[in-house]
Amino acid sequence: MSKIRLMIVDDSLFFRTFLNQKLGKNASIEIVGSFGDPIDASKNITKLRPDVIAVDMEMPKMRGNEFLRTVLPKHPGVKAVVISSLSGNVFEAMHAGAIDFVGKPGSRPGYDEDQFIKEIALKIAIASKAHPHAHNGDFRAKSTEKPLTRPVLSGTTSKNIIAIGASTGGTEAIIDVVKNFPERTPGVVIVQHMPPVFTRMYAERVDKICAMRTLEAKNGDRVQRGTILIAPGGDLQMHLRQDASGYYVYLTPGGKVSGHCPSVDVLFDSVAKIAGRHAVGVLLTGMGADGAKGLVQMKSLGAHTIGQDEESCVVYGMPMEAFKRGGVVEQLPLKAIGDAVLRRFGGR
Repeated sequence: MSKIRLMIVDDSLFFRTFLNQKLGKNASIEIVGSFGDPIDASKNITKLRPDVIAVDMEMPKMRGNEFLRTVLPKHPGVKAVVISSLSGNVFEAMHAGAIDFVGKPGSRPGYDEDQFIKEIALKIAIASKAHPHAHNGDFRAKSTEKPLTRPVLSGTTSKNIIAIGASTGGTEAIIDVVKNFPERTPGVVIVQHMPPVFTRMYAERVDKICAMRTLEAKNGDRVQRGTILIAPGGDLQMHLRQDASGYYVYLTPGGKVSGHCPSVDVLFDSVAKIAGRHAVGVLLTGMGADGAKGLVQMKSLGAHTIGQDEESCVVYGMPMEAFKRGGVVEQLPLKAIGDAVLRRFGGR
């Protein structure tokens, strides 16, 4: 089995040396180049033929997202994994075509070097097999956005809810789904596998793009029309609960379920039990099987379920498992999913 050809681009000599030493011991990775200057790196891609580029976000001559916008269109077979400190610019890099990102050691509490090396090695392996798709829309803040003609949702009730789960490739896929939801769309709850702190920055990014208000969820937040709640990364599982006033989210400490915390399966299972036929479940791109069991449960209790199709997935893992287990009512390309959700509520 051939090794993954890796190029490292980071302006820190110390960090490049660290990556070379640690990743160089990985039997499945061959480091073919290491550059402190992104301009030099771009000139050597054709000669070195990397499968994956591990690129820093903040560099003096060229930021990581700018580097990717320059390089990836010219080399469509090359995949990228972004290495980032706490920076919202990581989502610009994802928009530019990066497959995934990993926080640098020290970017979050309890995150050590060994954990970092295991995580980046796994994401390099996933990226090497992924199917990147360009995301080159002009996402602008609500305040400067030309108002869109949005459908009137005639078939909604206070009991309606939309649950979305995603992993690798999901940060852009989720935006594709929700970006044209009207302000009065039923409440949306989301689990996107992501480190802590980054979920808050991601919620802020989605909020600038979408008509709906988007927040990183806090314990007890109400699930209501016009609001998107994104599960916080870290060690909390997000559940749906109900009281006399309606739905709310309940965050509980706990271990990983289906390999993740927060877990899509945990969220979907609770939505199935609480909302049943009033819910729509959407499972998007991602490695593994998280969400497959939960989507089956949602379908069995009357929810309408949608899975992203293979062609439009960055990684066709989670929706594939749900489809194989019979949990998908509609399997659709990414661009069609948002409208399919709205049609369930009388829109479009």
